[in-house]
Amino acid sequence: MNETPRKVEIEGFVLQVRKIGNSVGLILPKELLARAKLADGDKLYVAEMPDGSLHLTPRDPNFAKGMASAERAIKKYRNALAELAK
Repeated sequence: MNETPRKVEIEGFVLQVRKIGNSVGLILPKELLARAKLADGDKLYVAEMPDGSLHLTPRDPNFAKGMASAERAIKKYRNALAELAK
């Protein structure tokens, strides 16, 4: 294919692990929270990538697997579900 590469701007945030009470944590800057559309109390899921890096996401990676399983079940039992819906 003849695609032109997209220019990717990398704007880095350096986070420092800090002691918070009896635990340790990261303080996220307001700008990063706004860009990620995160608010106080939101959950972040951590996935370790094959290269050893960490990937933070507000979306549960297991949710997609569960939805794929549900879609397979819906296709397989479509007729029975249609009868139950009557």
